[in-house]
Amino acid sequence: MPDDQKKIIPINYTNRDYTTIRKDLMTIAERLYPDTFQDFSEGSFGAMMLDAVAYVGDQLSFYLDYNVNETFLDTAYQYNNVLRHGRILGYKDTGIPSTYGKVALFVLVPSTTTGLGPDTDYIPILKRGTRFSSTTRGAFVLLENIDFGDPENVTLIARVNEANGSPTHYAIKASGNVVSGFFSQESIRASSFQRYKRLAMKASNVAEVLSVVDSSGNEYYEVDYLSQDIIFKELSNSNYKNDNVPSIMKPYLVSRKFVVERTNTGRVILQFGSGKDGETNVVAEPQSVALDVFGKDYVSATTFDPTKLTKNENFGVVPYDTVLTITYRGTSAVNSNTGVGTINEVTAAKFEFADESSLSSAVMNDVIRSLEVNNEEPIIGNVTIPDSTEVKRRIYDTFPTQNRAVTQADYESLVYRMPAKYGSIKRVSAQKDPDSLKRNLNLYVISEDSSHKLTATNSTIKNNLKTWLNHYRMINDTVDILDPYIINLGIQFIVKPQVNANKYVILDACVNALTMKYKTNFYIGEPLYISDIYQELKGVTGVLDVVKVKLVNKTGSSYSSVVFDINKNLSSDGDHLVVPKNAIVEIKYPSIDITGKIR
Repeated sequence: MPDDQKKIIPINYTNRDYTTIRKDLMTIAERLYPDTFQDFSEGSFGAMMLDAVAYVGDQLSFYLDYNVNETFLDTAYQYNNVLRHGRILGYKDTGIPSTYGKVALFVLVPSTTTGLGPDTDYIPILKRGTRFSSTTRGAFVLLENIDFGDPENVTLIARVNEANGSPTHYAIKASGNVVSGFFSQESIRASSFQRYKRLAMKASNVAEVLSVVDSSGNEYYEVDYLSQDIIFKELSNSNYKNDNVPSIMKPYLVSRKFVVERTNTGRVILQFGSGKDGETNVVAEPQSVALDVFGKDYVSATTFDPTKLTKNENFGVVPYDTVLTITYRGTSAVNSNTGVGTINEVTAAKFEFADESSLSSAVMNDVIRSLEVNNEEPIIGNVTIPDSTEVKRRIYDTFPTQNRAVTQADYESLVYRMPAKYGSIKRVSAQKDPDSLKRNLNLYVISEDSSHKLTATNSTIKNNLKTWLNHYRMINDTVDILDPYIINLGIQFIVKPQVNANKYVILDACVNALTMKYKTNFYIGEPLYISDIYQELKGVTGVLDVVKVKLVNKTGSSYSSVVFDINKNLSSDGDHLVVPKNAIVEIKYPSIDITGKIR
């Protein structure tokens, strides 16, 4: 039939479900094939053909819509597909949620020969990884090292000599943070070599993969992405007693590595790289890159690319013909939450003494056996796995950060995110260096001592912080880690009481109100508003009026040496004290720095 005589069949592409497709087919058959098909009753052959074609069309339309929707994060519905989109955008699934809380820890330590205080040689450190259990059969793990010799711990007389009444043992109470879960192991056979090998764990309650070691003793390290070559290893700090930093952070170049992927059923998959069969290290040696080889009568190049020293084109060594031993922390959403006083059993304790070789093993065992635990607060947390909608929201929030530091706020966030075991930063402020024409930042950091007073950050913490920031900072950024000035202030006030009010009670109430007001430390560069002091004092019961408020600079042996002119740094209206961006205000001893009078 000539082209100009072909039948023109109108097609409505918006009709995509069974009913509308069948209706269109019926219209076409009636209009264009009246002599061929005349019987379209429910039991006829023509009706069967229409139903079959409409059914197939509806199925194809549904799966076409489904595949298109699952291609984009906004419209994806399936949990696994949402996680895949998230991994592309830098989101890392946290897996099974864990509950965190605080427990009270008690040990009995023998007294000194004079009975005046506990024998410091037998005061232990309870190591991270100590395990506890609750009456609800829940398991919990200690997250940090606990030094029972901390002066902030409560020490009481526990036992006395019945003959003369002198103390023989002291009870020391400390507190520590715990996480729900238990340690377990699983072995997986890695047989033949396979590029980008994926090994699925059988356990379905894995909250965290702690270590992966093959049968030859080689350890594989978890990384955020397979092209990552540098990880941070934790080394014990031998100077912990002095600088209060439990661990030192060291960068470490690795070739054996893996990433963790999670499914919507809670299963964990270990994804390895593509290291070639027989390779033991895919990281290049400097000698093979930069130096001439003896006996070689030619030189191909006199320069080299320094990135070849850490560039890993194979994304890590693949384990094969070996058995992987995986140590992990498992948790249960059923009994992770627990009430007050339910964590009361020590399952496995790890202790460390200052000089075990010179101490009595019997006395040390007595100290170890005396360990008791109790939670004075309920441990409650959200243990439900987030649905796909919530995961989408987390992905949207993760993507803009790109896991790097660009803005000043990014640097401040990274400092606070540094794990506490590498040193705690109380306050941080990132400021652009006004004297530099380049992208130089002044990072002011301040810490606190065991009495929760501000103190300059020690060199160990700064070195850890430097290592931590180098992994995230922009390559053209230079960062100077500096100490801010500490401005110690005192507050003097005069209030007028109501008629027949007890002056001494009002005075104590005013001091307590200001003490609670400034219990939390200021931020670096944060001004002190004098109007807030007036408002706080006026809110005290029995105060009729606030007559005067005065700020004084506190200096001396117990305070910082910073001399700060209060009058020259007041705002024009006297409403607040202007604090330089490289300084922080502290009311160090509220009981003596806050004084008042009744008029």
